[in-house]
Parts: sequence; structure tokens; C-alpha cells
Amino acid sequence: MDLIDQLRAFVATAQTGSFTAAAEQMGISNRLTSKYVAELETRLGTRLLQRTTRKVGLTPSGQDLLARAPALLDDLDDVLSEVSDGVSGFSGVIRIAAPVTFGEIYVAGMLGRFADKHPNLSLDLRLNDQFSDLAAEGIDVAFRLGTTDTLSIKSRKLGTFRAILAASPDYLARAGTPQTPEDLQRHACIVDTNRKNPKRWVLQKDGADHVALVTGQHQVNSARAASALAVAGHGIIYAPSFAIAPELEAGRLTPVLPDFATAQSPVTAVYLEGRVLPRKVRALIDFAAQDIRDAEICS
Repeated sequence: MDLIDQLRAFVATAQTGSFTAAAEQMGISNRLTSKYVAELETRLGTRLLQRTTRKVGLTPSGQDLLARAPALLDDLDDVLSEVSDGVSGFSGVIRIAAPVTFGEIYVAGMLGRFADKHPNLSLDLRLNDQFSDLAAEGIDVAFRLGTTDTLSIKSRKLGTFRAILAASPDYLARAGTPQTPEDLQRHACIVDTNRKNPKRWVLQKDGADHVALVTGQHQVNSARAASALAVAGHGIIYAPSFAIAPELEAGRLTPVLPDFATAQSPVTAVYLEGRVLPRKVRALIDFAAQDIRDAEICS
């Protein structure tokens, strides 16, 4: 039996926790998936999965294999794709991760534009505000906002963005317009818990930092939800400019403290250290770098 098929069946089963889900993912029968995994265990002389009536779990040997097998299979796919790409253009799958709001507002559309140029490619976009484990989840490239301290990944800066303070005209008419960052501490502030320091808002003017420790009735882990609350008049938000641009243009939100600057944060494409970057992934990152400038998402 083909070792590659056995490894693919094992990885799919381990990642989904189910022979049935793995079979659906691979497009084969449940019985054949289970057979492939059993033959791999026989080949290796060790049990890889703990089988129960409800779920499939990993043994220590299975954990060791899962830590390395997805990358091996991806490398094999990349080698085959490189040969095929030279004849017919890019093909296969690129798995992409991105934060939810940035992914919905920008990345999905960018991938659509990239796909139009490469009709034989399949693009798998996964949105999550938690940083993805690129190796464990088989992610080829992730688009991230802000800095990362992970040593096992490489990154390419695509641009920078700023956060903007804003509130609805109704809220400002009712509560007054802040004149200094210190005034924010007396206002209702909508806290985006995705930020590293969600209640510590830092602004700059004339080379000096001004820190406001804010509070408010509403905390939410989505810039879009925070924007909706602000539009409804529930307080002041500190949100990425790309997330609230339509509301600002339509006048549903008004900038607050526009004379004070906010810190810039990078937008990066990240991928695993130590692996040769496939040409199709490299092409996607190059495309994103140009597209992000053309779309004026970042500064």
C-alpha cells in the first residue's frame, strides 16, 4: 500500500479527530481511511491513534508523527507542483490564515483578485483572531497585524496601519468632545479585547506620549462589532482605520482627537522558517504586497 496515502489518511484523521471527517476530506470511504491508518501503524510497528466510540485521539507516537508529517506532505506537493507549474501555471492548494476583520474586509477580496489570474489554484482561507500554528494547521502563509515574537517563522512587511479614535456625532453631542487624551478617562470607551493592551490607549503629540487608561460598558473582540456599537452611540472606539473607513466617509463616525497621532503597526505575511517557499506562495505574497498598496489599505 502506498505510504503517501497512508500518511495523508493519518494526518487527516488526526487533524479532524474522526475517520468519517477524514474520509470526507480525502474523498474516499470511511473504511478505506481506517485501513490506511491501520496499515501505517503496522508498517511502523506502533499505535498512532487511540480509538474510542466518540473520538480519535493521538498516542505519543502519533503526536510525534503529526508534528512532522504535514510539512513532509506539503513539501512533496510543492515539488510536484513546481514541475507542473512550469508547464500549466500554478495549481494545487494554498492555505491562508488571517484575522477575522482584516480577512473579511481585505484579504478575501485580494485572494479573489489573485485567483482570477491563476484559475487552477485552490485557496483555503481560515479566519481566526488567534495566531494560527502554521505547522500544526498546515498553513502556507498567514497575514498578521502587529508584531509577533515567534522565532520559528519568517515575515515580510507589507505595509503599516494606524488606529483611529472615533465616535458618532450623536454621542459627541450628548457627552461632549474630548480635547485631550486625559479626557478619554471620563468618557464611555468601547474596548476591543483583540488589542494587546485593550484599555491602554496611547497617543502622541510633539514627540510626547499621552496614555489614557479607559473604561466602558462594552468590551468586544471584533473591530467591526466595536464600530457598530460606536455608530449606535455607545461610546468612543480606538479601531484600525481600514475597519471604520466606510463609517468615517459616510459621517456615521467622526474622528476624535485628530491632532494626536497614534502608533503605527505593521501588516506582515508570515511563513515557516527553514522551508523553501513554494513559488505559488511567493507569488501570492508578492501580489499582496502590490495589491495592498494599490488598495490604499495601509500607509
